[in-house]
Amino acid sequence: MIHWTGWRRFVSDFLTIQIGFLLLGLSIDIMVQANLGLSSWEVLQMALTNHFPISLGQATIGVSVIVTLMDISLKQPLGWGTVTNALFIGLWVDWLRPFVPKVPDILWIQIAYLLLGVLVMGFGTAVYVGVNAGAGPRDSLMLAVARVSRISVRRARTFIEVSVVVIGWMLGGPVWLGTLISAVAIGPAVQLAFRLLNIHPPQRRT
Repeated sequence: MIHWTGWRRFVSDFLTIQIGFLLLGLSIDIMVQANLGLSSWEVLQMALTNHFPISLGQATIGVSVIVTLMDISLKQPLGWGTVTNALFIGLWVDWLRPFVPKVPDILWIQIAYLLLGVLVMGFGTAVYVGVNAGAGPRDSLMLAVARVSRISVRRARTFIEVSVVVIGWMLGGPVWLGTLISAVAIGPAVQLAFRLLNIHPPQRRT
């Protein structure tokens, strides 16, 4: 039997995690409007919108669901946050996109806008991780590949990210300067967000 205090904690975590998803959706929209290229998974997801009558948010949800099914087939442990991640980030992308302005095609302004998107993504990631509700579908796939293939997590992540970028690029996804900038800047952005929000590595809950 689930006690009421547990439900209260779940509701609190659910509302908190939605803030993280909102920030992640917003960051994707900002990076799209910067028009300098996207990060690896967004390259693939944007490419899918060129081949199917779907929005970027719908492509994000579709890819997330497919990756979640891959996680399940690889017997990777998931959490409720994994499922909500797959469903809600794409919704936020579509809900927020009309409100995110496009910037002029002036390189330094575009770079600044892109870096803003990366910073927002860092804070969204930190908020999501801080809830400790399970890794996202893509991170779960990284862990599953590392476990099944017996390679390091770093190599598994590199393999997946490079593969996704190549597939997205071959399908017509936007790969350019922003793809490299986001790859280099996202780590420091997440680290900064963890420090400013005073979020520590999650501990296993009982």
